Amino acid sequence: MNEYPFAPLVVEYRGDILDLTHFGYLCIVDEHSRVLYSVGDPEAVVYYRSSSKPIQAIPVIQRGLDKKYGLTEEETVILAGSHVAEPFHVEALESILKKTGLKEETLIMKPTVPVAVSANEERIRQGIGPRKLFHNCSGKHLALMMLQRELGGKVEDYWKTDSLAQAEIRRTISVLAETDEIGVGVDGCGVPVFAVGMRHFAASYKNLACIDTITDPGVRAGAAAFVPRIHEYPWMMRGTGYLCSLLNYDPNIVAKGGANGAYGFGLKKQRLGVAFKLADGTEDVWPMIVAAVLKGLGCLTAATEERLDTLHPQYITNDNNTIVGRREVCFKVSI
Repeated sequence: MNEYPFAPLVVEYRGDILDLTHFGYLCIVDEHSRVLYSVGDPEAVVYYRSSSKPIQAIPVIQRGLDKKYGLTEEETVILAGSHVAEPFHVEALESILKKTGLKEETLIMKPTVPVAVSANEERIRQGIGPRKLFHNCSGKHLALMMLQRELGGKVEDYWKTDSLAQAEIRRTISVLAETDEIGVGVDGCGVPVFAVGMRHFAASYKNLACIDTITDPGVRAGAAAFVPRIHEYPWMMRGTGYLCSLLNYDPNIVAKGGANGAYGFGLKKQRLGVAFKLADGTEDVWPMIVAAVLKGLGCLTAATEERLDTLHPQYITNDNNTIVGRREVCFKVSI
């Protein structure tokens, strides 16, 4: 029995010499959640990390909390995003705080600085210190705080595994992933992080893309209301020029990545769910894998290909921006 049930996904050449091999898992399921294609073990259990954020945002919409507090549709998308604290991100988060009456100090993560270099440089120029709102997961945390309060729990307990909010999130993940076998750990931002088998990871994105296949009526209604907003305001999913935002400009694709190499996306017209995970946690090769899957499925549009090309995933550059190597995928999707 193979102790490490993953397989090569991408190789990197520096010059003409093979330098790195990125191992991992890739799984594609159909509208019935049947595995159509896989690299590595489709039953391997992996953490969603931030790939679960679109799922975690659904209970807020399902319960009408956006309407209760007068949140704009654009503001609700950051609840599912891993923002880089560009000015429009911070403006939306501050607006949510004002409308809901929640407090920044209740967020459990430590204050940090923006991921976006330009935003951080402007912060320094203005003499502004680190803030909890600058954390890329702060939108998700505000969603959890709203949900915890709505369910009758103490807002300050929103991050605890046994809190009312986390029980509701786990139930929603169970519906979308079509499994009750969900592992729980602690994420980098301090809240629970959930793990499922690769085929269930892919199934959850199939369900986000094919909302009619969601079995729970309430979750289905929440997803139907929320997913179109992601395409309307994709910059709230990550930020200017980042993969998660670039992919969601395509109305056929619902996509979100997570830390340590986890990524999921669903295809509406093709009625498919896709998930992959890099065993070494790298994110640099994400665009190549996404492009290879979309090409193999015959659904890579010219516009999406152009957006992916701006990330130059096939090239390896040094600190002088000189091309010193190349990347190649190790798989060929055939369904």
